[in-house]
Formats: sequence, structure tokens, C-alpha cells
Amino acid sequence: MRRFVLVVLGLMTAAIAWAGNPHFIDVTVTREGNSLVVSGKETGLGNESQVHIVVTATAACVNPGSKRPQAENKISVSAEGDFPVQNGKAEFNLTLTPTFQPDCSPPMTIVYSDVRVCDASHDVCRSFSGAF
Repeated sequence: MRRFVLVVLGLMTAAIAWAGNPHFIDVTVTREGNSLVVSGKETGLGNESQVHIVVTATAACVNPGSKRPQAENKISVSAEGDFPVQNGKAEFNLTLTPTFQPDCSPPMTIVYSDVRVCDASHDVCRSFSGAF
């Protein structure tokens, strides 16, 4: 019986180690013109070939007086992609670019908020507060 318990515990430990502990590290959120670039790394991944990363945010068109827009001047934007897993980690880089109707042209500027990056393959997410 003792040997059976040790074998079961060993198999459970191996299964937990194989499953990993997916989490994001070194994630950066930066502006490039009117676009938002989110890049980083996810580690703790198991033995799999790829992960599906989704980035979402709210884009708002703000006037020169920093007045917040009406609801119709805010839109949800997203970008997603599949990224290869190597040695239990995946690096990603996604760009979000909103399209406003009418255009959000100078002197108006685009401000991003509610930025969220998720690994849809493992239901792991990380949120970023503040405006970008």
C-alpha cells in the first residue's frame, strides 16, 4: 500500500510539473504614434506548441483641453495572435490601432485605457491601469 501511495504521489507531482504555471513577465505597453504596442513574455507553460494571446483596450478621442469624450467617441480595440512556445515560454508582440468615425485628428489625441492581455489558451490575464 505504501508503495502504491508513493507511486500515485509521484505521478501527481509529475502531472503538476508538466501542467506548469502560466504567467506573464516583462510585459510592456507603449505608444507608437496613434497605436498601442503590447509585448512581453509568458512563462511557466507546459509541453505545447503555441499559445493564443489577446490584447484588449479602450481607445478614446480626447480634445486639447483634456476633456473626456462622450460615449460615442470611445471604442474597444483588440489584437490577437498565436505565438510559438519554446522551452516553456512564449514571446509576443501585438499592435492595436483604432479607427474612429469621424477621424480623431489633431488637435484631438487618442488615449488608451483598460489595457488587458490574456492567454486564451490557459485563461490567464494581466491588466494595466492608467492612461497610455
